[in-house]
Amino acid sequence: MIKTYADRKGWRGRIIRYAPIFLWTGVIFYLSSSQGSMSETSRLIGPMLKFLFPSVSPETLSLFHGFIRKSAHVIEYAILAFLAVRALSRSSIVPLLRYRFILSLVIVAVVAALDELNQSLNTTRNGSVWDVLLDISGGLAAVAVSWLLGWPKQSVPAELPLDGSK
Repeated sequence: MIKTYADRKGWRGRIIRYAPIFLWTGVIFYLSSSQGSMSETSRLIGPMLKFLFPSVSPETLSLFHGFIRKSAHVIEYAILAFLAVRALSRSSIVPLLRYRFILSLVIVAVVAALDELNQSLNTTRNGSVWDVLLDISGGLAAVAVSWLLGWPKQSVPAELPLDGSK
């Protein structure tokens, strides 16, 4: 079997496995800043919606804008869950490997809660428990798809059986 950089046991392999999770979490926290507020995103999304739906009322455009923003919650946390499953599936630590789907959901839930806490501390944003549940549902969907498709294939070294026996 050919080993990729991410399959290596050393510090480089760990960085390659886990860095995307931290980078994507940084993107999530950037989007939860004032730069991701409804007034800021309306500068980009508003003109696009007006172009696509020129005869629609402003109230309907606002409804579409809200739907796009809530869909972004699902998508960004689904991506986070995929990255977590991918990283944990290449781990050589048996508990991380065995519980990779559950741990991925825990990572999603923790980041979602911290994200909403961050938003509640920002004067231009407000945090919501409903958004945390929406975020977790995006992560849950991604984990379920990963589990159902058997992706990614776990790369268990021969000397580390999944049942924990030696």
